[in-house]
Amino acid sequence: MIEMKSSEEIERMAVTGQFVGELLAELRDNAEVGVNLMDLEHHARRRIKERGAESCYWDYAPSFGRGPFRNVLCLSVNDAVLHGLPRDYVLRDGDLVSVDMAVAIDGWVADSAVSVVVGTPDPADLKLIEATEVALEAGIAAACPGGKLGDISAAIGEVAHRYGYGVNVEFGGHGLGRTMHEAPHVPNNGRPRRGMKLEPGLTIAIEPWFCASTDKIKFDEDGWTIRSADGSRTAHSEHTVAITAAGPRVLTRRPAGADRPTIRDEKSAVTP
Repeated sequence: MIEMKSSEEIERMAVTGQFVGELLAELRDNAEVGVNLMDLEHHARRRIKERGAESCYWDYAPSFGRGPFRNVLCLSVNDAVLHGLPRDYVLRDGDLVSVDMAVAIDGWVADSAVSVVVGTPDPADLKLIEATEVALEAGIAAACPGGKLGDISAAIGEVAHRYGYGVNVEFGGHGLGRTMHEAPHVPNNGRPRRGMKLEPGLTIAIEPWFCASTDKIKFDEDGWTIRSADGSRTAHSEHTVAITAAGPRVLTRRPAGADRPTIRDEKSAVTP
C-alpha cells in the first residue's frame, strides 16, 4: 500500500532530511586519504545520537544479508556500490567511496547518498559520479504531479545511456516515510508515461547508481556488499523527494556550498 503524506507530514520529513543532508556533507568532507572507514561510521553514530535520531540501518534484516545490519552507514568503496559494510579499511589516494544513510526523527524518515573520490581523482571516476548526479537531477525534474512513475525511471536511464553506462534494475529507488522502504519501487530505467500516476503527497527516494562497464552485480560473502560483476568502479547518488502541487521538493539537499564540485577536463565532458 502506498501512503500519501500530508503537507504537515512532509514538513516533518523535511526536518529529518535537513539533518541527513548536513551529516552527509560532514562525512563527505571527512572522507580523506588516511581516514579509516570506521572513523566515518563512529562519527555518524555520535551525531545521530546527539540529535536524538534513530538509524534505519541498525538491525535492518531484509531477505538478503547475513544477520541484521549493525551499522548506521553503508560505505561502499571502488567496485562496491550498495550496502557496503563499514570495516577496518584506511582510504587510499584515488579511492571512490559512496556514503549512504537513512535516519528517522520523531518517526519520520529521510534517506540520501553521495559519492566522492578521495585524494587524486581519475577523470573516469569523476565522469561516473557526475553521471549519477545528473541522472538524479533528471529524475527529480521528472517527479511532477500528473506525470507517471515511468517518467522518473526513463529520465534516469536516458542519462545513463547518454554517458555510456548500462543500468541494473534489481535495486533502485523506493517509497519512504514512516519506514525506510515503502511502495513504490522506483527503477533506474523504464518507459515514460507508464506506471502509477504521480500525485502530491508521494514521498520517494530517487537513487541512480551505475557501474563503469557492466550492468551486472555480485554479492560479497557477507551477504550485504554489492559490487560490479566485473570489478569496475561504481557510483551512487540519492535524495529523498516529496511530490507537491508546486512540483518536486528535495528534502535532503546538503547545505549550500557543501558539495565538492565535480570537475573534469572539458574535452572529456558529456553535455547533459
